[in-house]
This record gives sequence, structure tokens and C-alpha cells, in this order.
Amino acid sequence: MIIAISGKSGCGNTTVSTKLAEKLGLRLVNYTFRNLAADTGKDFWEICQASKTDFSYDRIVDSHQVELAKQGNCVLGSRLAIWMVKEADLKIFLEASIETRAQRIVKREGGTLEQRMDETARRDESDSGRYMKLYGIDNNKHDFADMIIDTSLYDPDQIVDMIVAEVRRRRL
Repeated sequence: MIIAISGKSGCGNTTVSTKLAEKLGLRLVNYTFRNLAADTGKDFWEICQASKTDFSYDRIVDSHQVELAKQGNCVLGSRLAIWMVKEADLKIFLEASIETRAQRIVKREGGTLEQRMDETARRDESDSGRYMKLYGIDNNKHDFADMIIDTSLYDPDQIVDMIVAEVRRRRL
């Protein structure tokens, strides 16, 4: 079984993916720019900035994730999971307003709400442009997902319960 979970920064991808993998006893695949930064000793924001013109960062992260996910029995949580792993048994897109996402980022990383809203908007625009250039993916078009969940309406445990119910309904 492969469950793919995508969403923009601050939507709860990592939290939901982690909790879901734990609840279902599946492997978690969640290799991101943050992991790449830690692995290479580079600053996360420097990688984000560099990735605007150097697509090797995306290719490294994306190919590594797809390779790991295709081994099966996992929850893949990434910005492009639902697009990149077409054979996923369940594709979930998490969404939330930019303000909600920025509030979560403030809690996680600090800063002001205004600063984080501006950064999040710029990051969304940059990410969307890169994904289109790299893969021809419009990450604003996710209506093909099996589930689209507004994470501002539920806490992570409720979201996980919704997904588990769908897994059971589909007998995955």
C-alpha cells in the first residue's frame, strides 16, 4: 500500500503523514528540503533560494522520495507526492488558507505573522513556478486527489482518523 499526501507549506503534511504512518504501521517517507539541508549542512532558506534557479535540489529530493515510496507499504508526505507517485493507492491533498499556514509556521519557527505570510506567499509562488518548469505540474490543480481536506477545520488526529476510515472503506 502507498498513501501519498501533498499540500503547501504549513498545511500539516509532515504532522499528518507521521501520525498516519504510525497509526497504520507503515514506513514514513518524508524527505524534504529541510532533510537535504540537514544532510548537506546547508541553510534551509539558502536551499529554498538556490532552488529557484538550480533545479538539482528538487530533482534530488523528488527522485529520492519516489524511489523510497515505490518500495511500497508507506505513507509518502511531500509537496508533489500525489503527482509523482501515480500508482499510489490513496492520494490526499491537504489545504489551508495562507493565514492559517503562516500561523503554524510562526508557531514552529518563530517570527511575526506578517513576515511569515509574506514568506509563505513568496514560497508558494516560487514552488509553483519550479514545479511547472521541472515537471509540468500545476500544484494548484489537485482535484484528482481522492481526498481534499481543509486542515483548518480539523486537528491532525481527526484528519488521520478520516484517512484511516477511507483506507478501511477501500479495503487497502
